[in-house]
Amino acid sequence: MPLKVNDYEVPEGLYYTKEHEWIKLEGNNCRIGVTDYAQKSLHEIVFVDLPKAGAKVTRSQSLGSVESVKAVADVFAPVSGEVKETNMKLADTPELVNQQPYGDGWIVVIEPASLDDEIKGLLDSKGYADFLKTQLK
Repeated sequence: MPLKVNDYEVPEGLYYTKEHEWIKLEGNNCRIGVTDYAQKSLHEIVFVDLPKAGAKVTRSQSLGSVESVKAVADVFAPVSGEVKETNMKLADTPELVNQQPYGDGWIVVIEPASLDDEIKGLLDSKGYADFLKTQLK
């Protein structure tokens, strides 16, 4: 059962950043997307700029962007490593980010340089929910 902060879902078992990305550990890889809060803040998403598979990314640097009818927002890499897969469905159906931010609306899969080191400093679901509450005051 996901946590709820106001109208925003915060699924348990994921890691989060203060820039509103989520991370799901899958073996040695991390599946990454934007949170429910991020997609609702952007509103109707019309385009997602994806990195190429094989690209090297550095934690806290932009790995792509999400464009809505209101704004363009960077998606920041929550971990450093190599992009193993990008969600090519988003090229034709970027609205998946709005419809299923924690499901089919994922953005990339990254193989981190050092998984244990990379997840240090990320928030768990309760930590992110608490952070989100401070942002909504």
